[in-house]
Amino acid sequence: MTQPPRWLTALLFGLATTGCSLNPENGSSRSSVKTGSYVVHGQRYHVLRSADGFVQHGIASWYGRKFHGRRTSSGELYNMYAMTAAHKRLPIPSRVEVTNLTNGRHAVVRINDRGPFVRNRIIDLSYAAAKQLDMLNEGIATVEIRALSARPTQASERHPSAAPQAPAAVPVSAIDAQRDAVFYVQAGAFTDQANAYRLQGQLETGQFTTPIRVEPIQRGRNKYYRVRLGPLRSREAAVRLAQQLADYGVDDAHMVDSP
Repeated sequence: MTQPPRWLTALLFGLATTGCSLNPENGSSRSSVKTGSYVVHGQRYHVLRSADGFVQHGIASWYGRKFHGRRTSSGELYNMYAMTAAHKRLPIPSRVEVTNLTNGRHAVVRINDRGPFVRNRIIDLSYAAAKQLDMLNEGIATVEIRALSARPTQASERHPSAAPQAPAAVPVSAIDAQRDAVFYVQAGAFTDQANAYRLQGQLETGQFTTPIRVEPIQRGRNKYYRVRLGPLRSREAAVRLAQQLADYGVDDAHMVDSP
């Protein structure tokens, strides 16, 4: 698979934005907050060297409009519509699958912030992630956090001439009959329609053979253009495709279970 161009990296960096807005104490630098140790409210936290094999159970919360546009511990700006989260100890960046143990819903998020610094909370989710887990109304949920592989070996890396194997797509004519079993992967959401079509074209030339489409959606006064891949036959296929997109440079790619 070809590497993403510089414009794609810059475009996606501008999209991926989140904020618990951590203010390190006692000389803790932004780099130490990301990879070393840091102090908040007089307590020192030590960042894990690796997320490999990490599993945790506890209470998740979410943060939204109040923090939208604020600086996160990663240096990005918080985007409540991106699939991101804050964690006290996981490396920045790392990717985890969060499961709502009450309803079984899943979300794959990228850790790009620190927190929550509230007793008995283990992860602070973006608005978009909380919505996918169906926990907006309750505000909190009992969850399982499971780290995903940082960068699994791709077929194209083992055999440079080979294209990555795309997850099987469902024929469009079969969507209605299989709607309950259909999954999609969202690669991005843009306010500029041209940027959405640009990402669609880049993914198509990047040997992603799963159908890619641009969908307009209204959120309050704002109109967004979503870039989605699918339909796919299973949640596992969608998670695998989201990881392939992340390896390609699309950091906020995430699974959705509705068209």
